[in-house]
Amino acid sequence: MHLQFDQEELAFQEEVKDFLEKELPEHLVIAAKKSSAVFPEKEVALEWQAILAKKGWLVPSWPKEYGGTNWNPAQKYIFAKELAEAEAPSIIPMGLAMLGPVLLGYGTQEQKDYYLPRMISGEDYWCQGYSEPGSGSDLASLKCKAELKGDKYIINGTKIWTTHAHHANKIFCLVRTDSLEKPQAGITFIMVDMDQPGITVEPIITIAKDHDVNQVVFTNAEAKVTDRIGKQGEGWTVAKYLLEFERGGGVVSARAFRAINYTKKLAGNISLDDGLTMMSSPEYLQKFADLEIRAQAVQYTELRSLSSMKEGGSPGPESSMIKNLGAELQQDISELALEIIGYYGNAFQDTSYGSNETAVGDESYLTVAGSYQNLRAASIYGGSKEVQKNIIAKAVLGL
Repeated sequence: MHLQFDQEELAFQEEVKDFLEKELPEHLVIAAKKSSAVFPEKEVALEWQAILAKKGWLVPSWPKEYGGTNWNPAQKYIFAKELAEAEAPSIIPMGLAMLGPVLLGYGTQEQKDYYLPRMISGEDYWCQGYSEPGSGSDLASLKCKAELKGDKYIINGTKIWTTHAHHANKIFCLVRTDSLEKPQAGITFIMVDMDQPGITVEPIITIAKDHDVNQVVFTNAEAKVTDRIGKQGEGWTVAKYLLEFERGGGVVSARAFRAINYTKKLAGNISLDDGLTMMSSPEYLQKFADLEIRAQAVQYTELRSLSSMKEGGSPGPESSMIKNLGAELQQDISELALEIIGYYGNAFQDTSYGSNETAVGDESYLTVAGSYQNLRAASIYGGSKEVQKNIIAKAVLGL
């Protein structure tokens, strides 16, 4: 196992740093900083996506013929790490980082040739239709039904917590095509056009007053059989493959260290009764030390996974370990930030894109409360921590 980068990888790291210094616009960094939502607004994400696409660095994990880079796993890790440290906006993952790998692994040649270029250009903007009312972590119990009629599926049912459905023109869904004794065996994976009369998007406003998620209602909506990925009834297999990328993508530790450093700055600017800053007090030094040790543990887990991936293969069940550790760490960092700013966290701060409202208190307090509120869901979305523990027990520990 190798946890150090070689000279070629270090030279690549400098190349990435140089690119970000020259090509990452300051207004996109500011927009990302001012948002407390899980993902940046569509306009911000697509502007940054276009810059990366022009450079040829948008989809490093894809094959070269579809716009990939032929980078090794270490280079991909370095790239993601530098993006996080430079505070670049996140790329919306539903198409590029989730459906894209699924099409590459399970799609037909026609599907790859048509959909992959449209993801890169931003012409297709995707959302994910997995969870349903009463069928979130227990995804196999989903009820949204698709009935095959000729060369089309007729879809009826509801999806919920659908991120950016109000922006998307496409949705990929798990639907029930058969009611069999084993529920997983009756599920099919299909791509659906959002721009049709049979689909209604109903907004869900979070406790931070962000509009990220939605409920999507299908009423005799249509999807072409040619837009099914895999065979009918094999959707569960396709979905499990996708979730490896949803749970294991990116660099969790780099984002955690960035959040810790931001929180340290908050603590360094607030004085206590004894004249010390929060950052100088033994109590808070201990709290930050605990968070940094946990972030390092996540980092080494990522590096161990990276070392094994150099020989090929998908992220695997280890992604569930990183997902759980990272989610709990993010939540605890945001809780400490909220504790540090005290009563300034009580006021609602508008972090919507384009808002020009004056911050309550210091400008650096703007996103603290909203981030804390939104991150309460981090241990649920992408598969709850209880589900991840079952995967770890079975696939990693062999229990």
